[in-house]
Amino acid sequence: MTVERRTAGAVQRLVVVASLLAIAFTAQAQVQTSTTTAPAGAPTTTVKVERGTVVAVSGNNLVVKADDGTMRDFNDIPDTTTVTVNGQQLNVHQLTPGMTIERQTVTTASPRMITTVKTVTGKVWHVSPPNYVILTLADGKNQRFKIPKGQKFTINGQEMDAFGLQKGMEVSAQQVTEESAVVYAQEVKRTGSAPPPPPAPQANVPILVVFLPAPAPAPAADAPAEPAPAALPKTASDFPLLGLLGAFFVALGLGLKTVRTIRA
Repeated sequence: MTVERRTAGAVQRLVVVASLLAIAFTAQAQVQTSTTTAPAGAPTTTVKVERGTVVAVSGNNLVVKADDGTMRDFNDIPDTTTVTVNGQQLNVHQLTPGMTIERQTVTTASPRMITTVKTVTGKVWHVSPPNYVILTLADGKNQRFKIPKGQKFTINGQEMDAFGLQKGMEVSAQQVTEESAVVYAQEVKRTGSAPPPPPAPQANVPILVVFLPAPAPAPAADAPAEPAPAALPKTASDFPLLGLLGAFFVALGLGLKTVRTIRA
């Protein structure tokens, strides 16, 4: 896109060629106009970078979260608007949430000088110095032109003012206007990247492993049954028990005798 902006403080310069300078041209049909543009200085370039992450895509509408955290809506995006992602041109329908997109706007401002030349030719039919002159144009019609204050004329190589004009003189007048301007050119670049893959598990991280005890093996079907334990051998006799009983009865008898003696 190229934009031309003319500065408010345009410089205008009026040049006399052969006769009149800065005549107020009113007969536009008899005026020939040419315009030329020339560089008037070194161009300047500015770059604006905008980044964000795709939040949602719906049809030709896009929601992007900018780097500053603000949410921006882009509606009715043309299908011809593409973003370069990993070397591929993707339109709005191919964008997915999580993608990072970037837009670079490169603006170049080039100073220019625009020169406009208006030329009129005719024969002096009447002159009223120093105010105006009436010329007979090529179509045979007479046209009145205002003479700027202090205007000088060059006729047959001699410079004179409006008072030197006479009826019948051939006059060729040019109005040269120079106006400074700035021509702007913009280039937009759109790039993007797919969302990063999920992080891989960290190395050397202990993993909890649970071991279950193995069940006891079942006895084999043809294994011999374990024999019942044999009876314990008899290791003691009844004599100590009989001695203990005898001593008990002796003590009982002595006790009864003592009781009887005391009562007698």
